[in-house]
Amino acid sequence: MVRVSTGDGQGPSEPSGPDPSEPSVPASQARTAEDIQSQDDDDSLKAFGYKPELKRTLGNFHTFAAGISYISILTGTFQLFYFGVKFAGPGYWWSWPMVFLGQLMVALCFCELAARYPVAGSIYNWAKKLGGPHIGWLGGWMMVTATMVSLSAVALAYQITLPQISSAFQFVGDGSGSTDAAKNAVLLGTVLIVFTTLVNAFGVKLMATINSTGVMVELIAAVVLIGLLAAHITRGPGALVQTDDFGSGQSLGYFGAFLTASLASAYVMYGFDTASSLGEESHNPRRNAPRAILRALIASFLIGGLILLFALLAVPDLHSKSLSVDGLQYVVLSTLGSTVGQIVLWCVVVAITVCALAVHAAGIRLAFAMARDNCLPASSLIAKVSPRFGTPVVPAIFIGLVAVAILVININQPQIFSVITSIAIIMIYVAYLLVTTPMLIQRLRGTWMPAEGHFTLGRFGLPVNILAVLWGFAMSLNLAWPRPEVYNATAPFHWYLRWGAFLFVGIVAGGGFAYYWLVQRGRTGTLEAHRSPAEEPPPAAPTP
Repeated sequence: MVRVSTGDGQGPSEPSGPDPSEPSVPASQARTAEDIQSQDDDDSLKAFGYKPELKRTLGNFHTFAAGISYISILTGTFQLFYFGVKFAGPGYWWSWPMVFLGQLMVALCFCELAARYPVAGSIYNWAKKLGGPHIGWLGGWMMVTATMVSLSAVALAYQITLPQISSAFQFVGDGSGSTDAAKNAVLLGTVLIVFTTLVNAFGVKLMATINSTGVMVELIAAVVLIGLLAAHITRGPGALVQTDDFGSGQSLGYFGAFLTASLASAYVMYGFDTASSLGEESHNPRRNAPRAILRALIASFLIGGLILLFALLAVPDLHSKSLSVDGLQYVVLSTLGSTVGQIVLWCVVVAITVCALAVHAAGIRLAFAMARDNCLPASSLIAKVSPRFGTPVVPAIFIGLVAVAILVININQPQIFSVITSIAIIMIYVAYLLVTTPMLIQRLRGTWMPAEGHFTLGRFGLPVNILAVLWGFAMSLNLAWPRPEVYNATAPFHWYLRWGAFLFVGIVAGGGFAYYWLVQRGRTGTLEAHRSPAEEPPPAAPTP
């Protein structure tokens, strides 16, 4: 609600119009509504104890684009479609609405938090505000680690797409060697990470412009692809309820196969919180961030669901082995022909690029937010904002270097890399739980208060929060379950790979928290250079 002042509050309002006794203000010096809003946004940041340092240049579409490019429907569906079909056949499609409904509960909780706490590094700051500094540090640590691994995983998607467009993109060998594909993936991925590092280092406005342009290309391409696939439908929706022989021999039958296939959807539909992580760089984030979160998730669900649906109904041979090997790339090329197919694949390349850009940007804000509170080694360096570019440059470079180093693991140890990337997504789901669980505890205690006049779930807050927590625990367990086909699909077989999710998450969480407790805990607190200056006391009354 906007309250309009009508004077000094002690009598009727003064007549409207300029006061001839006051000097006129040139139009160029008059404060615009945007200036006033930016000042209000900065004032809300100061309430958290932080000094405004990042440039507020992002509008509604920029924040929406950040969320939807992190989810990146074309990247996720083209990278993981083969996995879902391989284990559950066309019935895998039903995991898409299932995962959406679960993640919607989480997103609705995040909308309330985005309206109340519009600050950078959303997951870290939310967990800190709700559960205390220890929970906040753990949530931020899990999210930063997962983001660096996720950036490497997204960069690998170049190898899945570019060589299918042209063999000229296979720079290492001809692709027939045992390590040709892995080495070429590292080369292509490194080029992409160098690009995202440079763009993010040069400022949020450049990143947002490239990202928004890429998202427009991705959305247009996705809508066109839906129309083209719909025009080539060869079977009815009854195909989506055929189980065939999938799940035979498993203790849970088809349900077990479906749970495995659902990982393909769970691996895609996350990262919508990125829209709020840019809260210190966007205008009116209390209003726009919740909308951006919901729009990004809902748009991704609708567009991705239709692509998967029409792909399954249009593919010439639903039982082709190529469907579970090459995935959507096979569907597009076999259904639409090589010319149209290659155009679509080029759009997928654009989607992969902006997805990596958004993942990198989210990681930078998380690292900056934690370093600003002196929660990381060399915090003063990591939290330093470039006066020229208005963005934290050091975390952009550091995250890029770590992501490239993780890529190198893929050359001779692809199984280990596969385990690590799968576990990174689990850590993101766990980090979400470190927000929704303390939020639920506050609701049960009656201490949770949404931002007045902004997004609120009202009486639906408690049931939505309960569902968000239950969903988070259930999907985290499903993602971590020691399935050999996920964590140790080919020889050599090792128990530590099979149980890699529990081991790796335990090591990252336990080791990281031990470091925090023994080394960093006593040093935490907003660094002086980033602390909001205390308000000056009012001048003393003159002595008589």
